[in-house]
Amino acid sequence: MHVVATAGHVDHGKSALVTALTGAQPDRLEEEQRRGLSIELGYAWTTLPGAGEVAFVDVPGHERFISTTLAGLGPVPAVLLVVAADDPWMPQAAEHLAALDALGVEHGVLAVTRADLADPAPARERALAELAVTSLRGAPAVTVSARTGEGVAELRAALAAMLTGLPRPPAHEPVRLWVDRSFSMPGAGTVVTGTLPAGRVRPGDGLASSRGGHRVRAVQSLGRPVEEAQGPARVALNVSGRVERGEVLVGPGAWHHTEVLDVRLGEVRLGSGEPPQRPLLHLGSTVLSVHHRPLAPGLARLTTERSLPLRVGDRALLRDPGTRRLWAVTVLDPAPPPLRRRLAARLRGEALTTAHGEADVAAEVARRGVVAVELLARIGVPVAPVPHGVVAAGGWLLSADRAAAAAREAVEVVSEHAASAPLEPALTLAALAERLGLPAPELAAAVVGEPLRVAAGRVRLAGTDDVPADVRAAVAALGERLAGAPFAAPAADELTALGLTPKVQGAAVRAGLLLCPVPGVVLLAGADEAAAERLAELPQPFTVSDARRHLATSRRVVLPLLAHLDRTGRTRRLPDDRRRLTGR
Repeated sequence: MHVVATAGHVDHGKSALVTALTGAQPDRLEEEQRRGLSIELGYAWTTLPGAGEVAFVDVPGHERFISTTLAGLGPVPAVLLVVAADDPWMPQAAEHLAALDALGVEHGVLAVTRADLADPAPARERALAELAVTSLRGAPAVTVSARTGEGVAELRAALAAMLTGLPRPPAHEPVRLWVDRSFSMPGAGTVVTGTLPAGRVRPGDGLASSRGGHRVRAVQSLGRPVEEAQGPARVALNVSGRVERGEVLVGPGAWHHTEVLDVRLGEVRLGSGEPPQRPLLHLGSTVLSVHHRPLAPGLARLTTERSLPLRVGDRALLRDPGTRRLWAVTVLDPAPPPLRRRLAARLRGEALTTAHGEADVAAEVARRGVVAVELLARIGVPVAPVPHGVVAAGGWLLSADRAAAAAREAVEVVSEHAASAPLEPALTLAALAERLGLPAPELAAAVVGEPLRVAAGRVRLAGTDDVPADVRAAVAALGERLAGAPFAAPAADELTALGLTPKVQGAAVRAGLLLCPVPGVVLLAGADEAAAERLAELPQPFTVSDARRHLATSRRVVLPLLAHLDRTGRTRRLPDDRRRLTGR
């Protein structure tokens, strides 16, 4: 299916032309038919040879209904611009064309209507001159009369030729439906309509809005139930829950919802200068007041009244409700950093100078320094392939500059830690990542290189002894002390004299040089194995006293040593408090 919006000044025959093309009256309200004036969006459809099914969104031409008009134009990729042969170039035609230009609509047909009432040539030439400086430059022009039927066949052919040249969006694109109509039907509940630009929607699908989750109960397209609608298409969805006009339905988890966005502003021919501080933002069928904060010429930060699902490159309009001036909006960053420091706005403007709304992963990573892959996907930036020089780890991307800076800083951090706390454990990757301001230990591991090395999840300087000299000296002194009695652990005061302070003990235990079954009982590493070998010489089972005498030590030492052998499975404690070696 293709979707085409009408545009043009009030009473220039847009609805009559849609009726001539489709055989259906797009104005559905009694007041619209009585007054001959479109108030709400109208819909009708037909089949064009070579193009297939075409749905028309007929928008109001009166200036009082500009918000409704922009709601109809926003999500539609092609337009039928209507001007009357018996009228001059009119303000609403200029405003509609400016909006189309700002939204980047490049595909359209110019229809010069009421050709039976006046010479269409002057109106055609003026309209083509106006189109020549917009995104619709080069659009074909057809003269037509809806009353007599003159030119209707030619208009059908021109529309079909234009539509066959439209690019087809990928079917796997996530759903985003701007709701332009919402009502309740007895026995069905909420029904919403809108233009589906891309993606697929089926009965049973889950969608989300600002109100929460919704289940699609049924799908209609062109007035009939369908098992699937694929964009672009006009759809009507019967959904669970409440959804209002102007809201947006999206695939859950596929979009980044934001209230702050950085944008590029483009002037249109309806005025110039900066937007006011509180302009209106028109995006899809949504219109809401925003706060406008300039960052640099042509660049601004917008803060919205409510969260919106946005992607890089989205097009929208800013409108000054007082002067009716319009500005084109291109979303550059829907997930921008906060502006907390002095001069932050100016620096942000400088950073966005080269951004124009293209989904460029290399530029995004370079500008952000570090960014989650998931966030890039939700703001519409394809990650694969990862650009050369970008570090990818743990679901994050790190720019080449940030990675190089982090690698240098890692050497400084690890060296400082080793010098200031030689008896403390080496930094873990998680601790190093925190010190470097990186969001994941995998990124810290990815930037670690010479002269650093990673062992057992900790980062050390390569080529250095993991055990400080004073620790080795204290362990050697203990070895001399225990040379004739390996299980006669020194008392606390003697440990201090040997240099075995609690920190030294901890460092030696981590290095595998000491065994401390409980605090204050310090033996050489391997003492547990040696004790098991000696206890094997005793008749089995044996008592604590038997073990104490055979090992030539005290109860202060033998009790925790036996408990350690129990925990490690080398002895088994019996109900009568005796023990037996397990043979392990």
